[in-house]
Amino acid sequence: METILGKTTTGRKKRVGRGYGSGKGGHTVGRGQKGQKTRAGIGILFEGFKVKKSFVKRLPVRRGKAKFAARPKPVVIDIKKLDLLPDGSVVTVDLLIKKHLVDGKLAKKYGVKILGKGNLKKKLTIEIPKSNA
Repeated sequence: METILGKTTTGRKKRVGRGYGSGKGGHTVGRGQKGQKTRAGIGILFEGFKVKKSFVKRLPVRRGKAKFAARPKPVVIDIKKLDLLPDGSVVTVDLLIKKHLVDGKLAKKYGVKILGKGNLKKKLTIEIPKSNA
């Protein structure tokens, strides 16, 4: 790993409880003596303080067989395909459909997601709805 200041080295992560020679082995293996944090772990429902309704109980419960079904995903287009558009054009879902870069029916229904595969050499204005996912 090279940095601006010079070379740095990173060692392996210490595996605790793997014998006395490992540097973190034997008896309490770096967890201290007794108490909640020395045991196997804190339960997933534990929040550390009293709450009227826990976080897990506040999550929505999705019922039925379809709760594990795949959700519809947006149509994916790579940046290198946007290079086929004319310079200075405004990129919209309608333009992508018109230029046959995405499937029209699916793009209208599920939207379009631009991924970063390739390089873009033209100036384009993108007006596709933004998504954090």
